Amino acid sequence: MIHSIPYPMDLIKQEARHLVEKGVIHRHQPIYCLCQYIPARDWVGIEYELEENNFLPRDCIGDLIGRETWNND
Repeated sequence: MIHSIPYPMDLIKQEARHLVEKGVIHRHQPIYCLCQYIPARDWVGIEYELEENNFLPRDCIGDLIGRETWNND
């Protein structure tokens, strides 16, 4: 059995939002593209948490992180 570190959903969203803000990934990309930036040993736990929160790896990152707010509007 593979053991992995549990990842809270807030931490996953925060990491995805950070990568989007840096321009490393885009909101339109699928969630599974995050696995390129997360250690493979941790991905199992993240996939589990995503499934528990009704997210599929093929869903858009924008669905995961929600809408963006702009401070200068």
